[in-house]
Amino acid sequence: MSEGRAATASKGQEQEIDRYRIAREPFYADVRGEVGLFTIAAKSRMPVMLKGPTGCGKTRFVQHVAYRLGRPLITVACHEDLTASDLVGRYLLKGQETVWMDGPLTLGVKQGAIVYLDEIVEARKDTTVIIHPLSDDRRLLPIEKKGQVIEAVDEFMLVISYNPGYQSILKDLKQSTKQRFMAIEFDYPLPDVETRVVAHEAGVSPEIAQRLVKIAEKVRNLKNHGLEEGVSTRLLIYAATLIKQGVPADRACEVAIARPITDDPDMLRSIIEVVKAMF
Repeated sequence: MSEGRAATASKGQEQEIDRYRIAREPFYADVRGEVGLFTIAAKSRMPVMLKGPTGCGKTRFVQHVAYRLGRPLITVACHEDLTASDLVGRYLLKGQETVWMDGPLTLGVKQGAIVYLDEIVEARKDTTVIIHPLSDDRRLLPIEKKGQVIEAVDEFMLVISYNPGYQSILKDLKQSTKQRFMAIEFDYPLPDVETRVVAHEAGVSPEIAQRLVKIAEKVRNLKNHGLEEGVSTRLLIYAATLIKQGVPADRACEVAIARPITDDPDMLRSIIEVVKAMF
């Protein structure tokens, strides 16, 4: 590639990475000093693993710290069909030419973004192996199809997340992967913090938010009695948003809390009774 074309390509990537910058600071309530821990990890070029149940704030947390650090955030939702090429890049036909298109991981490595691999256990094992050289002191990304090895710039940071509640023999992170990351544990926030989050995000009164959080506490206690997963903070915000828009509280909680987390008729009735008692 000529110098002119290389400069154009570089400028194009810089413009592309700007799409991943977060314009407004996302609201996040620091619970156990996790913002400070992440900030230190970022400055130390240390990869981070976020562990916690669905909807407890892991993604919002990453958005918040990315904004505070002034770094672009590239999020990849992992799934079982995710290939190494989806992350690294591939050759594509463009007109009469075959051109290389960087994947999200390569873009982040080159441009100094935070690359967030959400629910990493959903990805194929042969795909997750490619992050190993990036998550130790080498900080290298091999691109086999181009015969290249790229060294990550200082601002690049690798973040992964997964839900330990879904661990199984088939879907769990290997120790060889886990032990490359600093781990930050997440759980549902304390009631007063969760109340503040729900009230802020949905624009409802603290009283309504508090009632929703109390419902969540009672329903989460059913987790070991036939319920696979507790009520996420995200679902509480959905319910509060519906209430804010004029939907009756019991109906809002039914469609935003009860029905998303269970299909069992008896469990559904139990949750609806909890809602009726609170509203």
